[in-house]
Formats: sequence, structure tokens, C-alpha cells
Amino acid sequence: MNHRERFKAVLRYEKYDRMPVAGFGFWHETLWKWRREGHLTEEEVRGWQNGSEAEFSINKKLGFEFNAHATFGAAKGLFPLFEEEVLEEQPDGYRKVRNKDGVIELRKKGVPSIPPVVDYLLKDRKSWEWIYLPRLQYTSGRIDEAAAQKLIDDKNRLTPVGLDCGSLFGQIRNWMGVVNISYLYADDEELYDEMIDTVAGLTYSNIKSVLELGIDFDYAHFWEDICYKNGPLVTPSVFYEKTGPHYKRITEMLAAHDIDIVSLDCDGLIDSLIPTWLENGVNTMFPIEVGTWGASIAPWREKYGRRLLGVGGVSKNIFGRGREAIDDEIERIKPLVDLGGYLPCPDHNIPPDAIWENVQYYCDRMHREFA
Repeated sequence: MNHRERFKAVLRYEKYDRMPVAGFGFWHETLWKWRREGHLTEEEVRGWQNGSEAEFSINKKLGFEFNAHATFGAAKGLFPLFEEEVLEEQPDGYRKVRNKDGVIELRKKGVPSIPPVVDYLLKDRKSWEWIYLPRLQYTSGRIDEAAAQKLIDDKNRLTPVGLDCGSLFGQIRNWMGVVNISYLYADDEELYDEMIDTVAGLTYSNIKSVLELGIDFDYAHFWEDICYKNGPLVTPSVFYEKTGPHYKRITEMLAAHDIDIVSLDCDGLIDSLIPTWLENGVNTMFPIEVGTWGASIAPWREKYGRRLLGVGGVSKNIFGRGREAIDDEIERIKPLVDLGGYLPCPDHNIPPDAIWENVQYYCDRMHREFA
């Protein structure tokens, strides 16, 4: 079997010869550290992105067989993006920068963490209609024709590739912020609905156009990131009402194209949002972030049965610890693998404290334990 076949067999409860060893990318700071240590070339680091030749080379050195998050799709969200612009230089070395989403954030060279946000361009109906809505229209220019043709021509592809389905709510949260979009629901529900409907309509058009190209996708994949360690950043009943019908419409279209594995990337404690996704055709939770709250497919499987699938669930933090931590984590996930319908991989991009040899050790252990 090749890795595409193994990937789909695992998530369809079919027989497979062995569990593939899947990865989930890296922080850029991690790759540059490994470059300084002599493990990688500068070309590999600069060329790395999901699905690239550089990624294939890095994964091969470490022992990963493919990236479980390699996707292709039309450009989602704003098109064109905003040009990044430095708005203010501050004495302490921080800069106010308007990013590509129109969000004003504080950045400082050498600080790799997520920058704090200080303001947003999207505040009300006027900014929505004049600044954002024109950038949320479908156009064929959203599709990278050369990349699409490469996938069409690759008839003997050995690794899985997913159809990027974008986001129905998470992007809007990014553009406005959690507090602002929460108030918007109370202050102007009509605009709240219009934003979600617009983004969902664009998403549908993007997906439809890509599917019509005839690319042989192995799965489809949404992104939201709308939870944190204590639960969702949106009221579950509101999320169910506003986004559920859109998910259903999209997943019905995917099913008509024989795509039956539909995953969704959401970090944090996602439990109260799972019903929205599962009831509307999104059947695979990803990346099952272990975090401090111990996310696991086990209680979800007990509650929802075999229709709920999973990818991820291996703590990214083990790679900065000793080999004993890696051994313990592999022992922990063994009974989860036995449940079926679950593909283990790191629960996020591998962070900068990761030790190169530890990652190699993990990949080797995974090969041996699940052969």
C-alpha cells in the first residue's frame, strides 16, 4: 500500500498493512534552529511550506512519511490581501503594523510569539461594505492554475492531499476580534448574519470551482480555531444556528464528489462545538490538541461512536523533553489507535524547543510500534 491508501484505509476502518507516520509541519524558528545545528540546508528552510519539495526533504530526514495537513484550494478570505504597512515605530523596539488582514498588531524583531492586537479596520457596516466586502468576491484569479495543473497531472501521487475548504467563522473572528464580533451579534445581528453568509457563499464558490478542475482529492479540510483551553470563543447554540446550514450545504457537495473524509482544524477545548460539525457532515477532528486539558478522541468516540474520526492527538511538547516522554506518549496513544478511525500525528507544528534527534526517535518508534 502507498501512504494515500493507508491514510484513507485508517479513516475508513478498512484493512491496512501498517500505520503511516504522519507529520504536521514546523515553526519557522524550529527549522532555523536546526539549520544552525547543521541538520538542514538554507534552501530547505527557505523553501519549506506544506506540500513543497523542501518539506518532503525535511520529512524524509526526520522519518515523517507525509504531512497530514497538505491541502490545495482557491485563495480563501480577502482577495487581494492588504499590503503590510508599518504605522508607528515605538521607542521600546515594537512597531505598530497593519497586517494582511487589516489588523493592527504590535511586533518586535526576535519575538516569535503571536503579536498582540491593538486595533481593527473592520468595526461596523461602513467598514464592512467599503473595505472588506469588495475583497470577498469570487474570481477565477483565486485559483493557482499552475499548482492545480501539477496536481491534475500527478496521476500516481503517493501521499494524500486535501481540498482546502477555508473557514466560515474563524476568519471573521480574526478580522474583528473576539470581543467585537461578540458584541456585533447583540448589537447588529443582521450584519453578523451577512458576514457569515458572505464568507460561506465565497467558500462554496471556491470549493465548487476547484472540484470542477477534476483533481483527485483524498479528503476535504476546514479551519476555524475558535476555541481556547476552557471552551469555545462563540456561543455553541449561535454557532450551530448560523454556520450549521452552510457546513451542510458544502459537505453535501463534497459527498457528491465522493469526498467522505471531511476534517476540521480547531485548537482548544472543542467539545461543545462538535455537534455542529458532526451533524453537518464534518466527521474528522484535527489536530486533537492535547494542551493542558488533555484532549483525546476516546471520550468523543464513546459519545458519538465510529462516525467521529480523528487525526492528531500526539502532544507537540514531547519533542523538547527526553526519550522517556516520547515512549510514554506512544504508549498512551496505543489504545486510541486500536479504536480505529484515528491517525496519530503531532497536535501542532513542531515548536522551537524540539530536539532534532528526539523527532527522529519518535518517527522511528512510530514505525516500529505500528508496523
